[in-house]
Amino acid sequence: MRAIVVQDPEAGLAGLSLTDIPYPHAAENDVVVRVHAAGFTPGELDWPATWADRSGRDRTPSVPGHELSGVVAELGFGTTGLSVGQSVFGMADWARNGSLAEYVAVEARNLAPLPADLEHTVAAALPISGLTAWQGLFDHGRLQAGQTVLIHGVVGAVGSIAAQLAREIGAHVIGTGRSADREGAAALGASVFVDLENEQLEAIGSVDLVFDVIGGDILDRSAGLVRPGGTLVTIALPPTVQPADGRSVFFVVEPDRARLIDLAQRVRDGRLTPSVGAVHSLPEAVAALQPGNRTRGKTIVRVADH
Repeated sequence: MRAIVVQDPEAGLAGLSLTDIPYPHAAENDVVVRVHAAGFTPGELDWPATWADRSGRDRTPSVPGHELSGVVAELGFGTTGLSVGQSVFGMADWARNGSLAEYVAVEARNLAPLPADLEHTVAAALPISGLTAWQGLFDHGRLQAGQTVLIHGVVGAVGSIAAQLAREIGAHVIGTGRSADREGAAALGASVFVDLENEQLEAIGSVDLVFDVIGGDILDRSAGLVRPGGTLVTIALPPTVQPADGRSVFFVVEPDRARLIDLAQRVRDGRLTPSVGAVHSLPEAVAALQPGNRTRGKTIVRVADH
C-alpha cells in the first residue's frame, strides 16, 4: 500500500516521501481502517513518538498523521463495538504508524462512528483539534458561562473550534493572532482581537482562562493575565512562568469516543465548523505539506474517494 513516510529526524518536512509499505497488522482490539481522509500536524515531526515506539525502540520509517476518517476494513481479535464496512473517524495512536496511508491500524476505542451526512474531509479535521479545544476549555480550564477566555491563535485549527465552543456556552472570547486574522476572529465570535505583531497583549487586562497553543514568550507573558482563581492552559510546553494566584495546566489531547460523537453532532447541527483548508490527494501531500505551501485552515489529505 502507499503511504507518506519519514525516516530522518533531522530532515523535517523535507524528509517526507511517498512510498510503498506493508499492509498493517490488526492487533488485539484494533481495527484496520481504509483511510478516506487524513489530517497532519506539522509539529508532530518533533514528537518523540514519531520516531520510537512505547518501548523506546526506533520505528522508522514511520507514517505521520494522527487524524483520520474512513471505513473499517478489518477487525482485530477481540474487537467489539465496530463492524467491517462501517464509516468511522478519530485519532491514530501516537507511537504507531499514522493516517497518511491507504490503510492504518488503530485501537477501536480511539474511533467513533461517522454519521452518513458528514464528509470524510470534514471529519478528518475534527478529532485532534476538536478534542484539544474541548479538553482545554472545559476539562482542564473549567470554563463557564459569563467568564472571559483568551484564546491564542484563535483562527487556527484548535483556536477556531475553541472560540466557537466558548461562544456557544456564553463565555466572553478574546482572540489573538496576526493582523490578517482580525476579521476571521470576529466571525468566530471573538469580541476583542489582539494583533500580536502590532498591539500590546497586556492591554486586555485580566481573564479567567488563557488557552495557549503558541508557547514561548507569549505563554510566559500570559501568566500575568490570569486573574485570581483563574487558569492558564497550554498544549505547547509546560509553563515556566506561573499565574500569581491561579493554576496552570499543560496537557496532551486524549482520545474520547463519546466526545467525538458529540462534536460530530454539533457539526451536523451547524453549531460548529472545523477549519478545513486545502484538500490534496495522497500523491500531492508531500509538496502540499511543505511550509511554503500550506494555506489557512487544516490541510487535509484525501486518500480515497469511495
